[in-house]
Amino acid sequence: MELENLTGFSEFLLLGLSEEPELQPLIFGLFLSMYLITVLGNLLIVLAVSSDSHLHTPMYFFLSNLSLVDICFTSTTIPKMLVNIQTQSKVITYEGCITQMFFFILFGGLDNFLLTVMAYDRFVAICHPLHYTVIMNPRLCGLLVLVPWIMSALHSLLQGLTLLRLSFYPDLEIPHFFCELNQMVQLACSDTFINNMVMYFGAGLLGGGPFVGILYSYSKIVSSICGIPSTQGKYKAFSNCMSHLLVVSLFYGTALVVYLSSAVTQSSHSSATASVMYTVVTPMLNPFIYSLRNKDLKRALKRLLGMAAMKGPLVLGLKKCT
Repeated sequence: MELENLTGFSEFLLLGLSEEPELQPLIFGLFLSMYLITVLGNLLIVLAVSSDSHLHTPMYFFLSNLSLVDICFTSTTIPKMLVNIQTQSKVITYEGCITQMFFFILFGGLDNFLLTVMAYDRFVAICHPLHYTVIMNPRLCGLLVLVPWIMSALHSLLQGLTLLRLSFYPDLEIPHFFCELNQMVQLACSDTFINNMVMYFGAGLLGGGPFVGILYSYSKIVSSICGIPSTQGKYKAFSNCMSHLLVVSLFYGTALVVYLSSAVTQSSHSSATASVMYTVVTPMLNPFIYSLRNKDLKRALKRLLGMAAMKGPLVLGLKKCT
């Protein structure tokens, strides 16, 4: 078959999680529910932090950014999947595929960096509590969010540009529910040496680097906690970073499961199923993990929902008066 470098007229076929017609309504309902929960939960975190002046601290500033990124991260893949199921179409254009991959890598990288920034914030809060407000000043907090945006955007752009040089067969079938970089490189029918080098270098530097930073921060945190004489003090210090530790474990644990499942089974569909964990399940669970273990955040959420409940009857009363 003649190789064809895809430009603007070619299309890919996303095979999704299952090709069984009777399973499509179940998959649609399940993923629609998870997507709505993810968006609503993370949006409530952002609104609660922005509306409560008591939460205008570095920790909640980073948390609100993480919630916003999680909304965007999930929105790069799930809406397209739901549309394909509803319209019974598996088609995604070449431009759409490249765009989806770009934003998926961008927001996935931001998730990774923000978890590292939050680990550093907990390290400063526990190991240097007297200098916390001086170290974590507004300028540094802004830089700790801006720099990950720049690095993730450059990394995503680099991966996208190297993918543009590849050739594919027309009407290529992708055994996934979104355009995943590794799948695209494997399905290309031209030389992928440069792409593999860039992909592994990016994964090592921008994936392994932040993970090492998280491990270093928590090694210092554990060492500092062990030096606290009272049991109550140790518990309080540990509880301050417990939510973040759970989210980090969930994020990297699911990513490890995806890697091992694809490496052991060599099945694309099993890899796609495992990818659901870090693309949908992890962003959906993050708001619950942070809100259930945080009294300040629960108080802000109750106040926010109470204000919304009060405004509803007030608006209805005004409409009746007019």
